[in-house]
Amino acid sequence: MHAYRSHTCGELRAAQVGETVKLSGWIHRKREHANALFIDLRDHYGVTQVVVYPVADFYETAKRCPAESVITVSGELLKRDAEAINAEIATGEVELRADEFTVESTAHNIPLPVFGEPDYPEDIRLKYRYLDLRRETLHKNILLRGQIINSLRRRMIDQGFTEFQTPILTASSPEGARDFLVPSRLNPGKFYALPQAPQQFKQLIMVSGFDRYFQIAPCFRDEDARADRSPGEFYQLDIEMSFVTQEDVFNAIEPVMAGVFEEFADGREVQTPFPRIPYKESMEKYGSDKPDLRNPILLKDVSDFFTDEDLTGFGIFAKITKGGGKVIAVPAPKAAAEKSRKFFDDMDKWAKKEMQMPGLGYARLSTGDDGATRSQDPVLKNFKPDHLAKFFEATGLEAGDGVFFAAGKKNDAYKLAGAARNLVGEQLELIEDGVFKFCWIVDFPMYEWDEDNKKVDFSHNPFSMPQGGMEALENATSDEELLDILAYQYDIVCNGVELSSGAIRNHKPDIMYKAFENAGYGPEVVDDKFAGMINAFKHGAPPHGGIAPGVDRIVMLLAGAKNIREVILFPMNGQAQDLMMNAPSEAESAQLKELHLKLVPVDDKK
Repeated sequence: MHAYRSHTCGELRAAQVGETVKLSGWIHRKREHANALFIDLRDHYGVTQVVVYPVADFYETAKRCPAESVITVSGELLKRDAEAINAEIATGEVELRADEFTVESTAHNIPLPVFGEPDYPEDIRLKYRYLDLRRETLHKNILLRGQIINSLRRRMIDQGFTEFQTPILTASSPEGARDFLVPSRLNPGKFYALPQAPQQFKQLIMVSGFDRYFQIAPCFRDEDARADRSPGEFYQLDIEMSFVTQEDVFNAIEPVMAGVFEEFADGREVQTPFPRIPYKESMEKYGSDKPDLRNPILLKDVSDFFTDEDLTGFGIFAKITKGGGKVIAVPAPKAAAEKSRKFFDDMDKWAKKEMQMPGLGYARLSTGDDGATRSQDPVLKNFKPDHLAKFFEATGLEAGDGVFFAAGKKNDAYKLAGAARNLVGEQLELIEDGVFKFCWIVDFPMYEWDEDNKKVDFSHNPFSMPQGGMEALENATSDEELLDILAYQYDIVCNGVELSSGAIRNHKPDIMYKAFENAGYGPEVVDDKFAGMINAFKHGAPPHGGIAPGVDRIVMLLAGAKNIREVILFPMNGQAQDLMMNAPSEAESAQLKELHLKLVPVDDKK
């Protein structure tokens, strides 16, 4: 028999009763009865109950052995009595009678209990991640991650893609975040950058004559943590294709995404095909370019109803609209009938505290003595009757509903309205459960207005092909016309989570120079910052495009996790620290000298 096990702790069944078996694993928990000691023995595959009787010469050793110690046990497999069967585990019909018992490793002073998975502070969970990973939920999440990556890889290969690996030590990439820099010992004073994404390399692969590339790519960005974003590093399904249109990319990737979600949906629905929603429409309907389509609430621009103070009696919104601002309505179906005033006041407080906005106006709708819908709340209280009736006709609101109003500069109003839409949907329990709703967001603007620098700049990836090509770039003679240019840029979104951005690339040097010129960058910037790519394009580049769905976010959605750290093997904390490995750490003087580096003292007052 093998030195440690003949079976795993998850595979024994009634068919093996009577056999002599050997198991190894961790002591999950112990229960001492008057005539026996019961041990739940756990390994990667499952749990088997072990029974140790007092007549065994190792009984006291087993009784004293702490939880999470590693043991090897051998003996006869017994069938449990009918009343002792545990239907919650796969091995619940059997138990192992211990005839031999060996302690392989004793666990001391466990700082994090594994059994029962009680809630514990995150810093302890991360410091002792190897214990945290023994817990069933997290263990399953990490296994699920591996299975999802295998499925993605298999589906990409089946679609005719080939996997390549791109460099980790490279130059800066224009992805919009801070780089992680690596000093070069052999080139004093110079630095590599860890790739924020393999963007330039995957395009160069297309220029090199390869056709369909993919990679489960590690990416590094010096960003702050969020619930759906890990600081430091993440993985993405990086994809690029030659001789394709935007629709070709969608047709290749949609079956991969739908297929992997269907494979691991676990009873949840995956709606296909994925709708295409123009960016402008998405912002106007949902207040976001990553809409959660499970939420039925649609925003409504009601600015025109507030321009005339004589008709509304509400001067605050009239002043905003006359100054070019917007008033966006966020319906709250049945909220007036089902919620107290506190719900509405709390939303206003949330807008002020969490969104840092002046507030969120609201109106609760009821039926007046004349049978007409009305509101006693300030925003609508003084509307002229005919004007109010037109307002309700345009918005579809009726007695019993509530409505919130986000007002201000256009972008600010839509940002607040979009966030309010999400919160109202959650508070009113309107979010459809048990379904994955994808969409493609298309037709992103090529440029946006940089308020800080008072100039036009790129809104997304500067390497995207503008819709209309050179003609569109040359015909735009004003900032307003530049801001109207759309790009072949697209996002894929699921349940309000942006999984990826992608684009059909600008593969023509003359169009690239012109695109940068329109944003205020001369040809010397392109030649300096993107020398490898622009030079390659001058030697014959195919039309190409791609996308890069985030693996961590895919797993988070399928696992039903609320935080991305619950699906990453060894994550950092919110301050980008690895508490288990004590990273980042100080470098020794000899290391700094070898790298020709000198540290500047940190000013703690800043």
